[in-house]
Amino acid sequence: MTKRVAIIGAGPCGLAQLRAFASAQAQGADIPELVCYEKQGDWGGLWNYTWRTGLDERGEPVHGSMYRYLWSNGPKECLEFADYTFDEHFGFPIASYPPRAVLWDYIKGRVEKSDVRKYIRFNTVVRDVTYSQASGKFTIVAHDLEANHTQSDDYDYVVVANGHFSIPNVPHFEGFETFLGRVLHAHDFRDAVEFADKDILIIGTSYSAEDIGSQCHKYGCKSVTVSHRTNPIGFDWPESWQEVPLLTKVEGKTAHFKDGTTKDVDAIILCTGYLVHFPFLHDDLRLETANRLWPLGLYKGVVWEANPKLLYLGVQDQYYTFNMFDVQAWYARDVILGRIELPSAGDMTAHSQGWRDREETLADEEQMIYFQGDYVKDLIAETDYPDFDVDAVSKTFMEWEHHKEADIMGFRDNSYRSIMTGSQSPKHHTPWMDAMDDSLEAYLADAKK
Repeated sequence: MTKRVAIIGAGPCGLAQLRAFASAQAQGADIPELVCYEKQGDWGGLWNYTWRTGLDERGEPVHGSMYRYLWSNGPKECLEFADYTFDEHFGFPIASYPPRAVLWDYIKGRVEKSDVRKYIRFNTVVRDVTYSQASGKFTIVAHDLEANHTQSDDYDYVVVANGHFSIPNVPHFEGFETFLGRVLHAHDFRDAVEFADKDILIIGTSYSAEDIGSQCHKYGCKSVTVSHRTNPIGFDWPESWQEVPLLTKVEGKTAHFKDGTTKDVDAIILCTGYLVHFPFLHDDLRLETANRLWPLGLYKGVVWEANPKLLYLGVQDQYYTFNMFDVQAWYARDVILGRIELPSAGDMTAHSQGWRDREETLADEEQMIYFQGDYVKDLIAETDYPDFDVDAVSKTFMEWEHHKEADIMGFRDNSYRSIMTGSQSPKHHTPWMDAMDDSLEAYLADAKK
């Protein structure tokens, strides 16, 4: 009997899983029956932009956190697929920091070439996943939003690939209820132009804090104040920026900070991260973790140790992204195909604890980057995923970090060499601070010349 595999989500992780099976099939392997559930009407997950916030047109929580004018905050050379390069997709080298539309086009290009769209049930949200010890199968209850129909199906394996950037972590501060401005989480941020000529307060020091603040500055906000719980971000920010200790309360439009200083602001943007949240999974299947490099409970960062028929993709805190999702998907595929024999439950747990112990010794971003690089190498070694120079990718990440330290508003003007093809990326035709049009057409203008 043919195995049935459910994949939850058709973003970069779910598409990586479909691509992994397509690769095996192209090499002559018999693959399982695949069903991929996707809540949205198109693939791409986070990279499929929507203007909507809160609830979508059918009353479902909006999954995406993507906003206009987002450009990659890391070099494309660090996320390039080993089996489908940017050069192959576009036909020529492109600059190192593409905007969202360009990255989405790239992601789509690979899966369109692989003919995997046929496996996806779009506009279908997974409501419930259970596992029966008696039958050895999972039961998935899913709702087809277009047909307004709920259907139950059984599967031998389930791959959880819906990401963890959709459920915002929203702290409360005294005075939010009566603040005379707008309070929003980064999840609901859509357009920096909205904040032109405004004084904005950002809570948090994450990548989204860096990027949303930089973007608002680029599109004409009056000032950016970043409030931190422990340490400031610490880059050489423009004169209109300041970093202050944690917010304590808001009175009217006046923000009060832990050091006794105040600032009148028009909007407060919470860049306070996301919750790892899988409400459709029953307790015995649900990963619960903070956002960190090594969540416990997952052998090789993929296999649910309590039930190895359940696999998770992309739940780690991330430096590596698309290519890490790829190697995870290849590993998950080979577990499902029986190419990888898993150790005992005790050995899996001990293995995971070893990686966690190492994670807790990491002292800086360089160590964290090379830690995740070592993880990627570990997975590549156990599959037929195309080998690539992971250490060179980690080195490029370090160059990126140094460029940010040197010029936080201009680091996207640098270019790097592709680890996959050796091609040197050209400089973008327009400095990032002056590039107001983030369309694919504008980005690629003159790129062939």
